[in-house]
Amino acid sequence: MRKPSFFQRITGAAPVDEYDDLFEAGLHGDDRQESAGLEPQEIETRTFEPTQDPNAPLRKEWPEELQEDAQEGELAVDVYQTPDHIILKALVAGVNPNSIDISLTRDMITIRGNREEHKEVTDENYFYKELYWGSFSRTILLPEEVDVDLAEANTHHGILMIKLPKVNKERKTKLKVKTR
Repeated sequence: MRKPSFFQRITGAAPVDEYDDLFEAGLHGDDRQESAGLEPQEIETRTFEPTQDPNAPLRKEWPEELQEDAQEGELAVDVYQTPDHIILKALVAGVNPNSIDISLTRDMITIRGNREEHKEVTDENYFYKELYWGSFSRTILLPEEVDVDLAEANTHHGILMIKLPKVNKERKTKLKVKTR
């Protein structure tokens, strides 16, 4: 049996071709588990406890271990190229543009910032709590060298756009020899 993928481990899903075997193993006992190629200890049993208050609204939020241990979030980015530039786009809605820190070398860029939450309601009144609040960063190794002096960054409607001009390695120039 193949090692389960990350998605399969997280969700408990099985590939389509193994689903029938897993289903039958659960219905018909240990003899089917062995014929499906699964060891009894490999089958995970999950139980879900009902909420204490049946009238309480359903809430979806980050697991506590992720909330407490996460020091910094990772900024999601799009990176693409044009003939002359490498373009980087990131969603920074709710972040003051003056507080975004961009460090750039010829082959790497690091973006840091902080999205501050302004509490308007208490936690027990949330139905969903999925937005990320706190500090974030992202370091990207660039596919080509860029000219750091000509780089530009701006925001529009919460999208940070960084335009990095590529270094033209084929550019040639003629030097004239000067005499003293």
